[in-house]
Amino acid sequence: MIADALAAALAAFVIHGAYGRWAVALVLPPAWIAAMGAYRAYDRSAFGLGTEEYRRVLRGAVALPALGACSYWWFAREHDLFHDTMIAVVPAAVIGLAGRYMLRRRLHRRWASDRDRSSVLLVGPSHGIVDLVGALRRGGSQELRVAGVCLTDPANAAAVAKLGVPYRGGLDAVPEVVHGGGSTTVLVLPAPEIDSTVLRRLSWIAAAEGVDFLLAPVVADIAANRLVAKPCKAVPLVRLRAPALSATRRIPKEILDRGVAVLLLLLLAPLLAVVALRVRLDSPGPVLFRQARVGRNGDHFTMLKFRTMREDAESFREELAHLNENSDGLLFKMKEDPRITRVGSLLRRYSLDELPQLFNVLRGHMSLVGPRPPLPEEVSGYTPEVRRRLLVKPGLTGLWQVSGRSDLPWDEAVRLDLGYVENWSLGLDLEILLRTGPAVLRGTGAY
Repeated sequence: MIADALAAALAAFVIHGAYGRWAVALVLPPAWIAAMGAYRAYDRSAFGLGTEEYRRVLRGAVALPALGACSYWWFAREHDLFHDTMIAVVPAAVIGLAGRYMLRRRLHRRWASDRDRSSVLLVGPSHGIVDLVGALRRGGSQELRVAGVCLTDPANAAAVAKLGVPYRGGLDAVPEVVHGGGSTTVLVLPAPEIDSTVLRRLSWIAAAEGVDFLLAPVVADIAANRLVAKPCKAVPLVRLRAPALSATRRIPKEILDRGVAVLLLLLLAPLLAVVALRVRLDSPGPVLFRQARVGRNGDHFTMLKFRTMREDAESFREELAHLNENSDGLLFKMKEDPRITRVGSLLRRYSLDELPQLFNVLRGHMSLVGPRPPLPEEVSGYTPEVRRRLLVKPGLTGLWQVSGRSDLPWDEAVRLDLGYVENWSLGLDLEILLRTGPAVLRGTGAY
């Protein structure tokens, strides 16, 4: 609310100075806070939900100018006032939205205490806790700090100890641990030992001590906006929405892909020409490297890249097979590959060799964001679960690109790709695109 009040005051000052609408300037701050409250942007449960939190804020920001201008027109009954008010309120909403985002992030970083981050006691099986802790650390979660674990299988406590997480005992130790303090949240994972009776008892313990009580769903890597509570008399159910992969939902993505690809090709044309010339002069061979890849629904296409290796690189692959640093053997990766040219090393470090794939995006074979484009020999060994990667177009960038690239093990790359397919949205695409620039500059996993 502090961030909103400051952002709305800033917007009101700008609008009054630009348009002279003192009425809008006076009404905007309380109206903005009321709109955010009406769309539950201040609910504590909204914090940490990622896109859901910003979705609520966006709804309030969109509703505010519409309702404000319509109210003004209704009471004033003057078309000119309605028109002028719309001109003033819409920029005010945009300024307020941007100001809210920046100020809230700044205030949160400055004033957030350890209490703001939930100190979580994890309760459940060792394998589930190991997976959850790994996911929290990979995602850089700032909302949950693991304070300890109580296992349903205490015999496997060693597996949890390797993570550096305090082991507090078995399931029967939960009441004592919660009563002893140090935890603001109890998070229970699915386990055969935790039936409805045990679960209810745990919730009573948490309520008595005044701590939050959370249940982890059985499914993993599912976005929060796909899980919807659905009451059914005395049995609460959770509905899992289907992934947004229909042809209709893909239309905005297709328009965005082609439009941005054309724009980038026009803007980057001088850079593409310089890189092509450097590749040509650096070593004998073609400028572009063409390779068969597999796209959506298993369709094959020719992927374009700037050549970064010697022209005879493929003939030397067998000789270097024993130096493969990819432990699963499905992909061939070497940090110091002798086949890479001098210019090629630079191009790979900053992903400049990927730029010709914009032509693949323009032709409809690839997307700006998506799973890593696989080789045909990889796809031949896919399990039915992994084949879900092929439900969407491969991408020029993706979660694999912003999460480590070649440093990722095969299983982790697959998990990221499947998570993208399951939770795709335009918001997720934009988030990945924003993260791509810093990831490329860091150069992590680029070889």
